[in-house]
Amino acid sequence: SFRSMCLKFEELEPQLLVTLKDIISSKNNDVERLFPFFLEHAKRVFPHLESMDDLRNISDLTQPHNWYPEARTIKRKIIFHAGPTNSGKTHTALERFRESKSGIYCGPLKLLAAEAYTKLNEEGFKVDMVTGEERRFAVDNLHPSDHISCTVEMLSTAMQVESLTNSTFFSFQVAIIDEIQMLRDEQRGWAWTRALLGVAADEVHLCGEKAAIPIVEKLLEPIGEKVEVVNYERKSPLEVAECGLGSLTEVQPADCFVCFSKKTIFETAKKLEMMGIKPAVIYGDLPPGTKLAQADKFNDPNDPCNVLVATDAIGMGLNLNIRRIIFPSVTRQHKLLPTYAALQIAGRAGRYGTTHEGGVVTTQRHADISLFKQILDKPPIEAVGIAPTFDQIETFSFHLPTASFVHLLDIFVSVCSVSDHFFICTVEQMKTLATAIDNIELALKIRYTLCTCPINISNNKYAETAFVKMAKRISSGHPLTAGWFFDIIGWPAQPVQKLEDLVHLEDLYEVLDSYLWLSLRFQSNLPDREIVMEARQQVDNLINEGVENMSKLLAG
Repeated sequence: SFRSMCLKFEELEPQLLVTLKDIISSKNNDVERLFPFFLEHAKRVFPHLESMDDLRNISDLTQPHNWYPEARTIKRKIIFHAGPTNSGKTHTALERFRESKSGIYCGPLKLLAAEAYTKLNEEGFKVDMVTGEERRFAVDNLHPSDHISCTVEMLSTAMQVESLTNSTFFSFQVAIIDEIQMLRDEQRGWAWTRALLGVAADEVHLCGEKAAIPIVEKLLEPIGEKVEVVNYERKSPLEVAECGLGSLTEVQPADCFVCFSKKTIFETAKKLEMMGIKPAVIYGDLPPGTKLAQADKFNDPNDPCNVLVATDAIGMGLNLNIRRIIFPSVTRQHKLLPTYAALQIAGRAGRYGTTHEGGVVTTQRHADISLFKQILDKPPIEAVGIAPTFDQIETFSFHLPTASFVHLLDIFVSVCSVSDHFFICTVEQMKTLATAIDNIELALKIRYTLCTCPINISNNKYAETAFVKMAKRISSGHPLTAGWFFDIIGWPAQPVQKLEDLVHLEDLYEVLDSYLWLSLRFQSNLPDREIVMEARQQVDNLINEGVENMSKLLAG
């Protein structure tokens, strides 16, 4: 940085320019004379150098147990329901949830939170639902239930309530944290770690793989909490094939290809279509309604659609009559598939209670089978994710009043300290959003909240433009009315005619979702939540129609 500045002679301050000319003209080239100028420049460009000790203290993340004083006031009982997928561990935990006076279920997906909410309410057990974009009540908002089904990120570690209608704060009687092995996830792991250390409940039921037991015990050891382990076995057999599928001519009914990119999904679906096989298609960018509709088609024995092409989105939350899982590749984003993801996906084959009570998992290429077996045999989890809180970022910013939010995040990650069993979850998506709105005048709390919005704007100009315009509108203090919002997103949505239209509708759905997410955090700024929810449902329907006609789209 200093060298680049020195090369711009016309912009240099006179004293530095004179010093440079003296050094160039002298015989001994005494470059040490530049050091005072370098130091001044360094402190200007990196202002945290002046307060490094204070910043290191603020960003000390070595004692995350102390971030949750409410949970530390309770002598919690920890029960780990350990076993593979389809072993009944979550079902057992939910039975205890039903028996409790108050409880909270923390699921990994909106789909699972909604499934628990719907199923329990249909059985007459009152449960409310909380996700990032939505609140649903068994009765209404004036009569909240004592039980909540939520996505894990939405758990409030400060809300320890025995009865949600009572102003006295007590702990939940029962909390369930599902898929606890996700605490190792590079992006979302912090939410499971936070739930494990911070949920204020008398009983905490953890559901997940056995591989997570050692790390959970290590995390809870400093606070004196012991882990009671209940082991489960899979209810139906699952075997790993001795060889790969090879040719697509070997495809059979109830097969499921699990791909790790939309491009691979479309390519695989097109090859199957050319062979006269009409597949169902499920991937992460599809709305929940479309995923469920495709799952129903695949599961229907009277529907000719009997092969599924999907991403790892099927790993959780959908009941599917899959007999064999096929991996076209054992790498995801240029890295080997993580063990927990491989086990989760493979476990969807031959689930108990489905048509095929016994499953097979294989790879498409023969050469990948031995590597896939190695992935399944990897050692237990060694470290879990954590992330800085807003309070820590805010305190950090007091020492760096001129630093941009992106710069704050970079400096925090560079100077923070974590203990052996932890790692800092990636903040790349937050930085991408922060960069997009860097020039908009916003209070730090508002900027932080906007940058945690679950919208992916990387290589997506449409989503980025909509996000920036929403941020500018919030900054101006003007309401984001449905009329204004529909104008910037190009409403109304149009039916799918070609594959690019489907991709655009998926982007549109994500932007509508982001409005709903923001409307729960800036209620006065985004007043037309119900209208946008109706629009989102319309887009869901259009996407579903587009996916139904996938064969025509792929042929085009």
